[in-house]
Amino acid sequence: MHCLNVELGERSYPIVIGSQLLGNPQYLLPYIRGKQVCVVTNETVAPLYLSRLLAGLSEFDRVDTIELPDGEAFKTLDTVNRIFDLLLERRHNRSTTLIALGGGVIGDMTGFAAACYQRGVDFVQVPTTLLAQVDSSVGGKTGVNHPLGKNMIGAFYQPRVVLADMDTLATLPERELSAGIAEVIKYGLICDEPFFHWLEDNVARLMAREPQALAYAVDRSCRDKAAVVTEDERESGRRAMLNFGHTFGHAIETVQGYGQWLHGEAVAAGMVMAAELSRLRGTIEAELVDRLRALLAAAKLPQAAPRGMSVQQFLDAMAVDKKVLDGRLRLILLRALGDAQIVEDTPKELIARALRNCGAV
Repeated sequence: MHCLNVELGERSYPIVIGSQLLGNPQYLLPYIRGKQVCVVTNETVAPLYLSRLLAGLSEFDRVDTIELPDGEAFKTLDTVNRIFDLLLERRHNRSTTLIALGGGVIGDMTGFAAACYQRGVDFVQVPTTLLAQVDSSVGGKTGVNHPLGKNMIGAFYQPRVVLADMDTLATLPERELSAGIAEVIKYGLICDEPFFHWLEDNVARLMAREPQALAYAVDRSCRDKAAVVTEDERESGRRAMLNFGHTFGHAIETVQGYGQWLHGEAVAAGMVMAAELSRLRGTIEAELVDRLRALLAAAKLPQAAPRGMSVQQFLDAMAVDKKVLDGRLRLILLRALGDAQIVEDTPKELIARALRNCGAV
């Protein structure tokens, strides 16, 4: 078992990484302050892990559960309203704790519901996908999608604890495993060059689900993200680096329809686009772009735009991305391997060229 802290003063919390965490009261009970609990999960995860989690919650006066539909397409205000309906119908008070049992969609919606219900109640993250364990469960970004843009409605709201039970990765479909590896690769690119080298040498072990390799990747990724979040909780500066590849990736998700491409798949293609744009700007060599493509291919991740998606569709979707500030599109690009920067002055013609080089039409 590994344990690290996200240091945010009174909002600090631990990330616990290990096996057999679900249903073990010693890892969960210290972070639940009231006597009411609501577990939010989905129809895919509930049959696998809900009973195991509930076994550790028997001492509470009220334990309610809600199973939501599975998928990015349901990450909406309407779905979050179902959580509010249950909380109100069952008379949950301000001391209740929401527990997110699932992947990034469940974590984002549960956190957003917790931030809003009675102006803020506690919540706990129990991520069951690799992507959620290394990225979305850490850092307090919560929210929902809108037809015009991904994650445009939400709040910064930190959990009380993150419990990353590695056993849940055993049931993860291979496509979801690959999607999580995309976010792992991102950390090496933006802030951890030695980790990128490790990934090049060990990606086959991750794809084979070797427990030690997966545990190391989750721990290293969480440490990298925790260091950034500790420095910049609300993304006023350095935390924006974590969005490397995401502006392009969010455009793919918006245009293709939420859920058609998994988030990690879209980020993978987006990272190639951001790396190619960095090459065109002269800050990195073509060799690094090729290495990135090779690593993504080994993880069975896409390296190009969806077939038929146009440059104009990318530009239109990127124009409403939340990283647009005062009309200027801010992109996260590479200065070097392990060194990212915020760039605001990239000509559209250069962006279009990078997109075409990556398969956009």
